[in-house]
Amino acid sequence: MTYHGQRTREHSLLSRFGHQGRALPTLLSALVITGFISSLPALASSSAQSDNKLGEQSSCYLEGLSEQLTCGFVTVPENADKPEGKQIQIHYAVLPAIKNSDHSEAFLAIAGGPGQSAMDNAAFFDRTFSKVRQQKDILLIDQRGTGRSNILNCESEGYQGSLAANEADFDTTKETQACLDNLASSDVTQYGSLNALKDFEAVREHLNYQKLHVYGISYGTRMAQLYMRHYPQVLSTVTIDGVVPMQQNVLAIGQAISRSFDLLLQGCSDNTLCNKQFPQLRAELEAVDAKLAIAPVITQVRDPLTGESTQLTMTRGKFMGAIRMALYAPNIRALIPHAIHQAANNNFQPIMGLYALNLDSTGIAMGMHASVVCGEDWQRLTADEREEVASTYFGQEMITTFEQSCDIWQMPAVDKSFSDAISSDIPTLVLSGQIDPATPPSWGELAMEKLTNAKHFIAPYASHGVAGQSCGNELIAQLVDSGSVAELDSECLNNDVSRNFYLNASTVEAIPLDESKHAIEQGDSHD
Repeated sequence: MTYHGQRTREHSLLSRFGHQGRALPTLLSALVITGFISSLPALASSSAQSDNKLGEQSSCYLEGLSEQLTCGFVTVPENADKPEGKQIQIHYAVLPAIKNSDHSEAFLAIAGGPGQSAMDNAAFFDRTFSKVRQQKDILLIDQRGTGRSNILNCESEGYQGSLAANEADFDTTKETQACLDNLASSDVTQYGSLNALKDFEAVREHLNYQKLHVYGISYGTRMAQLYMRHYPQVLSTVTIDGVVPMQQNVLAIGQAISRSFDLLLQGCSDNTLCNKQFPQLRAELEAVDAKLAIAPVITQVRDPLTGESTQLTMTRGKFMGAIRMALYAPNIRALIPHAIHQAANNNFQPIMGLYALNLDSTGIAMGMHASVVCGEDWQRLTADEREEVASTYFGQEMITTFEQSCDIWQMPAVDKSFSDAISSDIPTLVLSGQIDPATPPSWGELAMEKLTNAKHFIAPYASHGVAGQSCGNELIAQLVDSGSVAELDSECLNNDVSRNFYLNASTVEAIPLDESKHAIEQGDSHD
């Protein structure tokens, strides 16, 4: 997923927690797209301190960056078919190139979600693409419905209430309608990807960039691919990282989540120390899941923010969602076996610890999120796909949720051609993480179907968002500098940067430490 420098804490907490919270923002974020989309590290929300007028630019500051940047906006009709109707501002920020004075090209970094603000993640993009920025401006645009660009957001239950709440008591239809009513001043049907793409082009033209190097992460890969289809003449290179191919219905993420769970369990089983410490991990996970599927467990835990004792209603959604979101970051993923083992022994405090480690890291604007998914994915779900999606826990939850929510949201369906594979000879780098819990490598391979000038690299130790976890960012810099994929080599991605599993709450060492030299040597020194 608020993002005018005042993102509400509960939205971020609940969406990362991965349970079906009371309002639409929490519900949808938990079940679908925080996986589909959110790979950016936890960053505080930010404010662009500027007082722009139409057509003007001014200096601004964004959270996490000490330098003055350039911010501005373009004004566009909310509905292109009603040019005299409601106008909205599309805000952008430019991180100027360090060395190059030629500003005819820019590196456009597109955030995920759908619903994340690119500007609020400026520090991440600046850090990840520091080499690119030596020669190219980095352009960040808050997509319509996100951040400062007429954000579509809804209020949700407070954080404290969410811990004690049982999602089964919530009325999805009622809460979705309340969310839509709250957005009555906006036409939510105008916030799909294709309209947003026109806004991006309006910003490019306004800034007089002749060419763009586009990087998209997660949902941002959909926007990047649409750019390739509709405006190929302005693109020099493209990188899609954590790919959602146009042919792929994002609701199939349920299968991707199950795959990631299996990889985690197999990884622990294959690791001598983890397997010794948690020999029944799969059985323990299944036992807790089965128990919570019957009824939630009500217990007392320490609030992960304040440390004070508070009531927790541990539901299946909270439990599975917390594990799911922990799979995104390799360092947090390493804590999951310990948390599952403790939960099997009726101690849910470590699960709350996973929750706390993922606080404030998505910031999804859930009204925009619903507009995209309901218009571009829900309505193209075939009967066979629906059956396959419903075969997993997360998939079934998505089916139930969107069946009710999208009926109220009433988004017009995209044309069938929207799902066609992208045909392009633009130099394109496709990046996939082997342990990605949202967009598996097979999705990256599917995106390659009609890309005639592309390479697909799979990072064996990365999850969602290869550029931020490996040398992927260096490969992108090389692509931008050379304008060619011919010399790109994936060898550096094989450097073992995997995280060791924690054997208890504070250490990855063997217990006892000197029990087995072989155990200590078993791949357990990557921390």
